[in-house]
Amino acid sequence: MSGGDLLSIQPSELKFPFELKKQSSCSLQLTNKTEQYVAFKVKTTNPKKYCVRPNTGIVLPGTTCDVTVTMQAQKEAPPDMQCKDKFLLQSVAAPNGATTKDITPEMFNKEAGKVVEEFKLRVVYIPANPPSPVPEGSEEGSSPRASVLENGNQNTEDSKERSSEALTLISKLTEEKSSALQQNQKLRQEMELMRKEISKSHAGGFSFLFVVLVGLLGVLVGYLINKT
Repeated sequence: MSGGDLLSIQPSELKFPFELKKQSSCSLQLTNKTEQYVAFKVKTTNPKKYCVRPNTGIVLPGTTCDVTVTMQAQKEAPPDMQCKDKFLLQSVAAPNGATTKDITPEMFNKEAGKVVEEFKLRVVYIPANPPSPVPEGSEEGSSPRASVLENGNQNTEDSKERSSEALTLISKLTEEKSSALQQNQKLRQEMELMRKEISKSHAGGFSFLFVVLVGLLGVLVGYLINKT
């Protein structure tokens, strides 16, 4: 903790987690160590790069004021991650009951008989928080919850696959049944036609078999006559 007789300042330097193309912020805590109102003002050597909220204010006796400093997103990193930017915090005793609206630039002018405390803060870049490392052995044995989820997903996939196979089998059996019924019906029709043809043959007095036998007998008789 640093500061003067009016304010204590924490921390003593501004540490920004640095990551390209991302904003970064840090905070200051200003604590009034006196029994009177204290006005403060924050300035920087690079105002376009930083945003300070609030950059001016009143700290009541015995209280703490939080100041947030935001660094704009940077397109490139400085050499060796060293930053030359600096901040200057000025503080001065203010009239009791003063508000932020009562603060003027002239209040921080150094004049005879007026105490204007100044504290310089340097900027430090620190690496952004790295992602949490994966515990060793996680690949070999995952957590029970992860295993349950994985098994659940696998069971779901297996069920879907079995359902798909069952539907395919049912469809195939249905088609085969339909084809068998059609074949059966066709055979019945053919048998019915054959039955009718046989009935017609009997109705004429001669069966097909009888005609064949008569023909064979005629051939045999002719052969015997020719032989004799």
